[in-house]
Amino acid sequence: MEFPRKKDAAAATTKQAGDAAEDRALAHLVASGLRLLARNYRTPGRGGGEIDLVMRATDGTVVFVEVRKRSSRSFGGAAASVGHVKQRRIIFAARHYLMRLAQQPPCRFDVVSVEAGGIEWLRGAFDAS
Repeated sequence: MEFPRKKDAAAATTKQAGDAAEDRALAHLVASGLRLLARNYRTPGRGGGEIDLVMRATDGTVVFVEVRKRSSRSFGGAAASVGHVKQRRIIFAARHYLMRLAQQPPCRFDVVSVEAGGIEWLRGAFDAS
């Protein structure tokens, strides 16, 4: 009989917590009037990017959403963990997503942070420039 290693169990728990945070963020955004276009959109190949949620606002804006979960606000909290490198990967994936569309809609990059105290939606958290 083989028992799972501690590391595997922790990874499963972390994945489950991340999925739960995404579910919570999605429910919050849908309740605010956004519509889901894609979930966990990934670019093909290595070194690409991934977007947690691709949403459409009521005005037609495509919203690329990064969901971050942290158990506390120490070290800047969840939103502060979306650094320059992560932003570049999200922008890369967003450009890949937009290439599939016949017309380029207005778009923005949001961050939803899920922390012990609740949920915070940062609209226009960063831009592609």
